[in-house]
Amino acid sequence: MRANDPFARLPEAASFTVTSTTVTEGASWPPEQFSSGVPGGKDISPQLSWRGAPEGTKSYAVTVYDPDAPTGSGFWHWVVADIPATVTELPEGAGDDTGSSLPEDALQLPNDARAARFIGAAPPPGHGPHRYFVVVHALDVASIGVPADATPAILGFTMSSHILGRAVLTATAEIPA
Repeated sequence: MRANDPFARLPEAASFTVTSTTVTEGASWPPEQFSSGVPGGKDISPQLSWRGAPEGTKSYAVTVYDPDAPTGSGFWHWVVADIPATVTELPEGAGDDTGSSLPEDALQLPNDARAARFIGAAPPPGHGPHRYFVVVHALDVASIGVPADATPAILGFTMSSHILGRAVLTATAEIPA
């Protein structure tokens, strides 16, 4: 069986760099980035910094997606659009209920739990390791033009023809049986 590659059928995009003081590439989320429904979990969004976006970038979107969730369609944990091109960092915890640490005019959309906030990792016990794709999308428009109640899939579809670049960091999580 081939692993679910969330970028397999998307248009090619230039690569740039995203880093985090919260989690490193390929490592497990710290307990704070797990769901509050998991012992020790606090639903705290990760700190993110990015650099090297393509010329012509007018805004960013940030998404956190688990393609390994047993849903048939994965699970979107966090979705933020309309981050100004002048912003290259989000502090840890920016994805709380208020979004007050997000840049002005940024739009935090509902995730797959229908909450407009970051919801932490919660793979089913014994389901094996899950991958969490933390992606910063560099866009060629200042505003992607989706409504505040848009689904992550609608944002993805709307963004697909506006993506100039993609910076990807992959975290993991697993809960033993």
